[in-house]
Amino acid sequence: MKSLSILSLFAIIIGISFPIVSGKNIICYFASWTVYRTSYGKFDVSNIDPSLCTHFNFAFIGLNEDASIHILDSWESDAQGGYEGFKHLVALKEQNPDLKICVSMGGWNEGSKTYSKVAADPEKRATLAQNVLKFIKEWGFDGFDLDWEYPTRRGGNDIDKDDLTELLKELHNVLHPEGYLLSIAAAGGYDKIIPGYDIPAINEVVDMINVMVFDFHGAFEYDVGHLSPLYAADVDRLYYDNITYNVDFGIQTWLNLGSVPEKINLGIVFYSRTFTLADNRNTSLYAPIKGPGKAGPYTNQEGYLGYHEICEFHLNSSTYVWDEEQLVPHIYWDDQWAGFEDPRSLTEKVKYAIDNDLGGVMIWSLDYDDFRGRCGKKYLLLETVNSVLKEYS
Repeated sequence: MKSLSILSLFAIIIGISFPIVSGKNIICYFASWTVYRTSYGKFDVSNIDPSLCTHFNFAFIGLNEDASIHILDSWESDAQGGYEGFKHLVALKEQNPDLKICVSMGGWNEGSKTYSKVAADPEKRATLAQNVLKFIKEWGFDGFDLDWEYPTRRGGNDIDKDDLTELLKELHNVLHPEGYLLSIAAAGGYDKIIPGYDIPAINEVVDMINVMVFDFHGAFEYDVGHLSPLYAADVDRLYYDNITYNVDFGIQTWLNLGSVPEKINLGIVFYSRTFTLADNRNTSLYAPIKGPGKAGPYTNQEGYLGYHEICEFHLNSSTYVWDEEQLVPHIYWDDQWAGFEDPRSLTEKVKYAIDNDLGGVMIWSLDYDDFRGRCGKKYLLLETVNSVLKEYS
């Protein structure tokens, strides 16, 4: 209770300096490349229900080494005659004037090398901030989201932690006087948080921190595990650092190290991490695997299934297991194993966000939900998030 009081006081002090975005945030990422999916998996701005999110982030734009902005795919983003994602996403505010539409830079495919170089150079930091300001003004965005995955990792260097702070300060100094939002998508794993983020300093200059408390387990390992358990299971204690690979540990790390709760949005995924079992008679946590699970017809990527693929093709023909310790479900069939989110687990996660006074939740990403309603109610997962927020907060 003492630590919570200190954090609350800190929130009041910081709130005097600049506006804090808090309350029932539902931050939804639009993964623009989903326009290229086929059949019922194809997803573009026209499939978005603008009443179900408070913020939309266009994912992604990229970064060049000279600190200029890299349009990763002009056909899906800004080219006339293409999908014109920038324009159409911003136009959603015509249907819901309360929406905030931001653009996100980075993502997994961008890596860390270029971000590390730009952040280390004071001139390039200043140039990037001005380029971002010009870009969001040109396209009518309400703010900017930085998704650097991850400081000190994947081509980064040991001083990224401090350089990220300086870059965010530069962005803050340019964007906030103009009334624009600044957020980051940040790691939720303890092993990435500690070396990568100066949390008290970041807390002072950003409006929101979208904590990616997911992808804790996947086919990059040797055994099965849920990608986003809310809490640890007893068996996790037998596997070194795995006791830290859960939502609660990640969120509490950010809070305990200096972030005010109302700036944090708890990251939730609408996709599953899947596995091919080495022995289909062993389906327990940490069962050995042969490799990733089979690709689905919409996402077409081994080791992944969207919720829409799970509910349409597997949910009724598999064995469903609810984990009472981790508070998440998984299913298995034949030699396949999939950990995923459903209305029951989402209820637990949203209630957790409310109980910890967080700003809200972040969703990655809309295209994995049952957005066409082929299993029943359209946007079942996103509707669940909305209904729980309304009921419990």
